[in-house]
Amino acid sequence: MDNADKLIFSDENKEVLLNIAWRAITDYLESGALHKLTDDYKVSDTLKSKRGVFVSVYVDKKLRGCIGTFSESTPLVKNVHRLAVQAAFEDRRFSPVRNQDLSAMEIEISVLTKRTKVDGPEYIEIGKHGIYLVHGDSKATLLPQVATENGFNAVEFLECCATNKLKMDKEAWKEAEIYVYEAKILK
Repeated sequence: MDNADKLIFSDENKEVLLNIAWRAITDYLESGALHKLTDDYKVSDTLKSKRGVFVSVYVDKKLRGCIGTFSESTPLVKNVHRLAVQAAFEDRRFSPVRNQDLSAMEIEISVLTKRTKVDGPEYIEIGKHGIYLVHGDSKATLLPQVATENGFNAVEFLECCATNKLKMDKEAWKEAEIYVYEAKILK
């Protein structure tokens, strides 16, 4: 994939995105609403680019929410603002973040490249690629870091996505369309 080199973020851009995510979550805790993204931040052209992104929230090093989009129709900075709140409070797999969680909370932002269709597990590079499966009307994804953190090989990565995300048999990936993408992880 040749578009990974476009995922270069300065320390300032990284700090701006993480601050926007943090502030969106803390504002939501205070008011119960997603506030308008303010003009307090220096938003570069990189942060205005339209890219897919996932925001993951951890409390005490344990995942507490992860929500994202592959849509490339909204500027990155706006997606991070909205998705941070959704990850912290609306991921139904976890209880919402509370005020007492803030001191142990960490935010991870995964900025995505475009997806590329591949023909099988031999085209998946563990540690580099995330996977996106399309099986009929069902779609599912796992970020690149999931395979690394769990010590998966490419087939195990696909099986995990099929069972845990598509909610199908572990072999369902064999009938699915397989796409790969890369992610620039900011934390």
